[in-house]
Amino acid sequence: MSSSEMWRRWGEWQKYDARGMKGPEALVQEINRIVYEAGVKSPITTKRGQSARLNYLDSGPGREALRRQGVADRRMKDWFSGKTSPSADGRRQLDNAYWERKRENMVRSGQLKKLLNNNGFGCRMEIYPVDQSQVDEKRARPNVTERSLQVRYVWDDLVDAYAAHDEGAIEEIWEDIITDLDSDWAAYAYVSAVSLGV
Repeated sequence: MSSSEMWRRWGEWQKYDARGMKGPEALVQEINRIVYEAGVKSPITTKRGQSARLNYLDSGPGREALRRQGVADRRMKDWFSGKTSPSADGRRQLDNAYWERKRENMVRSGQLKKLLNNNGFGCRMEIYPVDQSQVDEKRARPNVTERSLQVRYVWDDLVDAYAAHDEGAIEEIWEDIITDLDSDWAAYAYVSAVSLGV
């Protein structure tokens, strides 16, 4: 089955009220979760959370990330000096810039690849099938269960594609992963979620 056929067929199947998303989207969400767990725990709404994010962004690339979020240099200077605190909109910009830099730094440093590669052992992936609880029994796909597999060798390419926002490459990597399941691998084109054991 070709890639385009796999997505088309399952996209049509979703019209029967199966709940889920494309596997590559679930995989990106899970990588984002891993990045977020490695970051500042204090919420952006707290003084501590704001200070931690400002300290992290107190560099040329950090300030550039703030500029990309629309923060003017004068306002940025006031934040870094402590003269003013970010407004609600400013907190959103600050938080977005922080997570942008955190993702970039985890990729650039090799930390994300190292974590996922796990010294060549890779990591355990749990794949949760689409939620068919709202699907009429006659339309439901039988025997599509949660699957678990040890995934190796794809993580360098996946992190590179993640960093480049290359959706096509991430889709290809997802297809490589699920073909290891069995002859019913196409049933996992869409999923409810993916979990990585790191």
